[in-house]
Order: sequence, then structure tokens, then C-alpha cells
Amino acid sequence: MVDAARTSFLTTFDCLWCGASHTCRSVEDLEGWARLCSDCIGKAGDNGFLRFRLREALAERARATGSAAPAPAQSTAPDPIPIADVDMVAYYDARAGEYDDWYLRRGRYSHGAVHDAAWNAELDMAGRWLDGLAWSGEIVELAAGTGWWSPLLASRGELSMYDAAEAPLDRARERLLAHGLRAHLHVRDAWAEPDRTVRGLFTGFWLSHIEPGRLPAFLALARRWLEPRGRFAFIDSLPDPASGAVDHAAPADGRAVRRLADGREFTIVKVFHPPDDLAAGLRTAGFGDVEVTTTGRFFVMGTGVAPAG
Repeated sequence: MVDAARTSFLTTFDCLWCGASHTCRSVEDLEGWARLCSDCIGKAGDNGFLRFRLREALAERARATGSAAPAPAQSTAPDPIPIADVDMVAYYDARAGEYDDWYLRRGRYSHGAVHDAAWNAELDMAGRWLDGLAWSGEIVELAAGTGWWSPLLASRGELSMYDAAEAPLDRARERLLAHGLRAHLHVRDAWAEPDRTVRGLFTGFWLSHIEPGRLPAFLALARRWLEPRGRFAFIDSLPDPASGAVDHAAPADGRAVRRLADGREFTIVKVFHPPDDLAAGLRTAGFGDVEVTTTGRFFVMGTGVAPAG
């Protein structure tokens, strides 16, 4: 029994950071010790105040309950705090205004008529592959960015879009409005523990930002997002030199230095996971009906279905 007079656990509270109302399910819920909602706990890696509250909450819960566990027992995802030498959120926040140049082969992302024609054909192939999957019900898109694929998903079900950077989501909102579509958009780290189960989960160009040693943990997290027979699908990058900007060096040792049009440079995680490794990872995480394919040069696509029960 936890002595409420000696702890700061609250079952119901307004988040100290965003003000959202939150109700905990049990005294084990870290949110009640931190007085932060699930979304804000997922952003702790990018905010000093949230990191402080999270550390204090972990220590206080351990003192009060006599447990040394650093997180709820059901979570197997690694610490969401970013790797020290990369600045992923800052990069994608800064890149939001020019991110679609990559898709559209504009400016520094054009590699000439032949390569750009191949890119456009394969991008269309990836979109038709995604559209051909069985989508319905509630769909979550993690690391949604500027929402290139989001109108397709929003037209097939009730879409929630999450990204750790706010500026790309603003662009995604504009894209949806232009298509006459709606979705729920929230700032949330892709590593945050699921707060419900849904029918579909999608990530676009996110798995290549996960180091090989952390990939099994993310695929297990993806499995926890899904209700029985729910579908996970992804589209990601293959290592073709005509994929990135003309002034980008090839990634090395899982890192890439990315330069923006204004000259700023950022170091990010970039790993081209082999298709066979992605298929094996999906099966190890418990997915069935696994299919991983490529468009040839630029994109790898994969899907798996959660077990029936």
C-alpha cells in the first residue's frame, strides 16, 4: 500500500506542461508520479524540464513502492532520450520548409532527368503499394513528418499523426486541408509507449533512423500498438547515391551529416536496413503475413499483421 501522504502520486491531474487532463489506471503509471500526460513523457528527451520531471518521478515511485524498476513492467522500448551525438528533432524541425523538395526532386535534390524520372516512377510505385493494403478503422502514423503519405491514410480510416517535431506537423496539417481531409495531429515521440491499440500503424522513412541494435525494440513497440489482426506497414530508403541532396555525403557508421539550404548542418542517424533483416525482424516481433519488397533503386516497403490473439 502506498502512503499517499508521503508521495506525489495523483490519479487524476492536469499535465504540468501542456495542461491536458489525464487519468491514471494504477499507481504504477509513471504519469501520475510525474504529473505529465503520456504525450509529454514521450517528449522528455527533447525538453530539460520534462527530463527533470521524469527522473524525479522514477525515483519517487521507486521510493514509495519499494521497486527499483525504471519503467512500467510491460514496456520493452528503450529509453526515448535521443542518442547524444545526433540532433534529429532539431534537424527535422529546421528542415520542415524544404522537406518536400526531397520528394519532388527540386533544387539540391534533382539529379538530372534520367535519375529523377526513375525516382518519380518508384515513388508512385510505393504509393500504389501502400494504397493496395487493407486499411480501415483507427490508423496511427508515427514520425509523420510533413505528411506526404497521410492523405492516403486519412481517406481510409480515422488517422492520428504523431511526430516529435512540431514544424513538420504544421505542414502536414496544411496538406490535409488542401485535400479536404482531417486527422488528429499531436507532438509525440515515436518511442513513446502506446496508449491504446489500433487497427493500423504506418511509418514512412523512420526505420532508417533506428540503429540496428534498437530495431527489435521498435518493432516490438509497433506490435504493441496493434489490436489482433492489425496491420503495420512501412516505406523506407534504399542506399542509392541519387536519393539525397547532391551535396550530402553518404552515411558512414550509422550517421549522416545533413546540410540545409541555408548552410546549417546536423548529424542524424541513418541506417539502410537490408530487406531480409527487416523481414526477419518483423517475424521475430510476432508479426505474421510478412511481406518486404523494394521498388528497385530507392525504396523498401514492408508489412506484417499482428496475431489473432
